[in-house]
Amino acid sequence: MLDRDVIEEFLDCKLKEAKIKIPRDIKKKALVAAFCQYVEDDYYEWLKGNFRCFFGDGEIDWDWVKRRIKA
Repeated sequence: MLDRDVIEEFLDCKLKEAKIKIPRDIKKKALVAAFCQYVEDDYYEWLKGNFRCFFGDGEIDWDWVKRRIKA
């Protein structure tokens, strides 16, 4: 779960830099919540993909994993 206060500060900064104004009919809290959900959904998919790459789709190369741990 993302820290919504941190995300709100991030969005405030990035929206200001990009000179983007939030429409009046969109509440900032709702925008932050929607953005957090979007990032969390994407993050979960990214984790699943990296899990498959790290552990493989069948046989796990434990020697490779040990090398990664030592690195």
